[in-house]
Amino acid sequence: MSQFINARDTLVTDAVDGLISTSGGALARLDGYPHIKVVTRADWDKSRVALISGGGSGHEPAHAGFVGAGMLTAAVCGEVFASPSVDAVLAGILAVTGEAGCLLIVKNYTGDRLNFGLAAERARAFGLRVSMVVVDDDIALPDLPQARGVAGTLFVHKIAGALAQDGADLDTVTRAAQSAISAMASIGTSLDTCTVPGSAKEDRIAPGKAELGLGIHGEAGIEQVAFSDARTAMGIVLDRLAPRIGDGAHVALLNNLGSTTPLEMSVLAHELATSPKAGNIRHVIGPAPMMTSLDMHGFSVSVLPVDDTTRALLAAPVELPAWPGLADIAPVTTRPLPDGLSPIQPIPSSNPRTRAVIDQACNLLIAAEADLNTLDAKSGDGDTGSTLATAARALREALDRMPLADLTQLFRAVGNELSQTMGGSSGVILAIFFGATGDACANGKPTAQALMAGLDRISQVGGAARGDRTMIDALAPALEALAGGIGAAAAAARAGADATATMDRAKAGRASYVPPENLIGHNDPGAEAVARLFEGLAKAL
Repeated sequence: MSQFINARDTLVTDAVDGLISTSGGALARLDGYPHIKVVTRADWDKSRVALISGGGSGHEPAHAGFVGAGMLTAAVCGEVFASPSVDAVLAGILAVTGEAGCLLIVKNYTGDRLNFGLAAERARAFGLRVSMVVVDDDIALPDLPQARGVAGTLFVHKIAGALAQDGADLDTVTRAAQSAISAMASIGTSLDTCTVPGSAKEDRIAPGKAELGLGIHGEAGIEQVAFSDARTAMGIVLDRLAPRIGDGAHVALLNNLGSTTPLEMSVLAHELATSPKAGNIRHVIGPAPMMTSLDMHGFSVSVLPVDDTTRALLAAPVELPAWPGLADIAPVTTRPLPDGLSPIQPIPSSNPRTRAVIDQACNLLIAAEADLNTLDAKSGDGDTGSTLATAARALREALDRMPLADLTQLFRAVGNELSQTMGGSSGVILAIFFGATGDACANGKPTAQALMAGLDRISQVGGAARGDRTMIDALAPALEALAGGIGAAAAAARAGADATATMDRAKAGRASYVPPENLIGHNDPGAEAVARLFEGLAKAL
């Protein structure tokens, strides 16, 4: 798998320097490359308790991305998924610790515990006050003698960091950190494993499955479960967390494990916010990538009970781009549409034949969704089928409130429905087409001529004409042939659609940005949709 790196040996040092170079002067590093990779606050004066965390790289933005006022003082970075050395940790301690002492925040992995622990002992021999807490929030493997430390570590960074920033002493900061560790719990799930630079990807998660409770280094989880959708995935995670969610308010940290898209994370946030299993979760941090596992396609949820004091510490502002902040979970609020934009509801009327034709047309477009998406992927963004199918489903659901007995009002109503439910330029074009057709009907034109008037209008507004490799290449000949019957229209539409496969240049739409070699041999998806629609109607009627 190709990755945007220079070399595996310099991956972490390159990344650390990139972080520091773009921090606006807020961060610095110790001069110890390549073995000592320690990121520190550039403004640190050792007057307060220092907070140091770290571990293997590959979890970005943790840990160096959380170095700053109100969170960490320094982060000690190891190689990818490898603990930093004792000397590196000791260098970090010596660099930032003053009379107030320092707290080491360590995830519960053997290498981290040993290296940070020995460094703490050596620092104490220098006369420094050093405390250490070990985060073990992962509940995925209940029989594991020592639970792993995962994304709940961020709770500790924030709570301890806010206290230290306010001048609390080392004992107070340590107690608060330990209290949070004792009360929190985390678990994650993923659709795929991660890709370690320079290593072959492990494909152990079968298609249609999600792995529950896998570790942040790609370690196997507790089980593979059937995957269906975001709601089910979030429900399984919340079921596992349920024994750790008691009475009173809780905060959830919704963490992106690496390559889950922001769109997916927002869907998961919606499921978290509305799930009856999350009734006591009143606040949320995220969704955001906070403790990732390289490119893992998954998410994790960490929960922590909060009182007013803890909530204030978590909500204290920090000027760190990687920290999403604390928000209250609230119902979705809506406001009325501005005057003039509220849709005018037509007066419903019945016409069984018209209803059957529209219903058949909708079914044809829904059935063609996958094929049209595949075709559109050759020349566009692969969504023509989904766009048309979404509109068809909405139109089918709206049939009971359509004026089916009045073609003039029906064409206008279909145009209004498509303008609201069909995305992209296609929705606008078809809304204009049906609206103009309705206007032509109102002016006394018969249906075939009214449809041609609608076609003329979309050519004027959209700028596309026959030969431009758009839906018009099939729609125009079909409407011209419609006077000869639906069969003639279907044959004309098919000929027009197939002709687009020989056009090496599109003059309108997203395909106009595509090289000619991607177009030749493939029908325009919009024209293909028109052809399939007429062919299906001809067969049904």
